[in-house]
Amino acid sequence: MSGQRYPEEFKIEAVKQVTDRGHSVADVAERLGVTSHSIYNWMRKYGPNAAEHKAKSDDNERVRALEKELKRVTEERDILKKAGGILRESVQLRYAFIKDNLGLAPTRRLCGILNVHPSGFYAWRKQPTSRRSRRDTKLTGLIKQFWLESGNVYGYRKLHSDLQDIGEKCGINRVHKLMKQEGIKAQVGYRKPRHRGGNQHVVVPNRLQREFNPDAPDNAWVTDITYIKTHEGWLYLAVVLDLFSRKIVGWSMQSLMTKQIVLDALLMAVWRRKPTNQVMVHSDQGSQYTSYEWQSFLKEHGLAGSMSRRGNCHDNAVAESFFQLLKRERIKKRIYSTRGQARADIFNYIEMFYNVKRKHGSNNLLSPVNFENQYQEQLRSV
Repeated sequence: MSGQRYPEEFKIEAVKQVTDRGHSVADVAERLGVTSHSIYNWMRKYGPNAAEHKAKSDDNERVRALEKELKRVTEERDILKKAGGILRESVQLRYAFIKDNLGLAPTRRLCGILNVHPSGFYAWRKQPTSRRSRRDTKLTGLIKQFWLESGNVYGYRKLHSDLQDIGEKCGINRVHKLMKQEGIKAQVGYRKPRHRGGNQHVVVPNRLQREFNPDAPDNAWVTDITYIKTHEGWLYLAVVLDLFSRKIVGWSMQSLMTKQIVLDALLMAVWRRKPTNQVMVHSDQGSQYTSYEWQSFLKEHGLAGSMSRRGNCHDNAVAESFFQLLKRERIKKRIYSTRGQARADIFNYIEMFYNVKRKHGSNNLLSPVNFENQYQEQLRSV
């Protein structure tokens, strides 16, 4: 691990965002906080063109896929070339361009290229007579677009915030009404576990004491483990979460729930954050966290341990809350055939959506990354 900044599993999943999910290298690099050069290096080592993958690939299938991709890219290039700077214009102008060029490609394809929702375009073509109806139609299209971008999980409060972010003025109750008319709903959560008192750990006290809102980053982290079902068996996920912004700063996914999974997650957090002050790391009383190796790691890196009372999940409520979000907003909708498929999807949720895009009520409806950026800007302005 000497000289290595990110673990191998992080690099592999980062490459899959480009090769499997179609994100651009620049977009993945920006969201993960690494350089494009690093992504390209990782792709050469772990991508589909790496030596270990070439022997398994079917040449004929790859050629067909490349030909199909070339056709798609060429078609999109021709459309965008004809569109000129239309992507920088308003949604209505993009709708007008689609209407005038329906012969170039299917309507949904044109909408995808110009980054608008098909239902908004179809509603725009109807041109309702009433000004309020036209306004409702436009808002409904935008609401559907933002709802889909959230992974079908946002409720009316966060969608109202999204509309405000792009300068759309409307009341929050209007958003709720339009969502109800279209059958758009927020993702429903699980029942909360019952409260139990529990006992303090005799070695490591509960230093956190449910103080879940520190006033600066890297003052307090919480960590926990959950499991995800696949047809291959269980996949275990350990995370480290910064309480200030609710950002996942470290994670690890493995097929066995050993002490190594929590050590890898905490090591990633230390690598990525490089804290200069002593950070409190709060966990439950699981055997992974009471092990000698865990305590030694905390001491070696200048971290202060803290443990929940036994059997009391509320002492680690923020980590439990994240796992509920993950399962409600992503895992609940999926059937994973393999651990690799689950690993790629969970990486996408954490690094490409949750940390950089998902709005949080505790962050004034900012994503964890944007909330931390806002904090840094305020420090510089003082």
